[in-house]
Amino acid sequence: MTDYSDEEQRIISYLRESAARGEQYFRAKNIAKAIGLSSKQVGVRLPHLAEKTEDIDIEKWGRARSTTWKVTMS
Repeated sequence: MTDYSDEEQRIISYLRESAARGEQYFRAKNIAKAIGLSSKQVGVRLPHLAEKTEDIDIEKWGRARSTTWKVTMS
């Protein structure tokens, strides 16, 4: 994980652990609350992580008041 910033590593670790437990849908504000970042910090990084990560798939899933992200193990 040397290609990732500290914040990106925290986000990816959280998503991996949560996806391994069977969770699939996430909102930036919930991820941020769990790992101690702002929702903006998480929301800005998720599209970039969707392109960079190889072991998890991150896809923009739905948009209501905030974007929902679907995360699955590759």
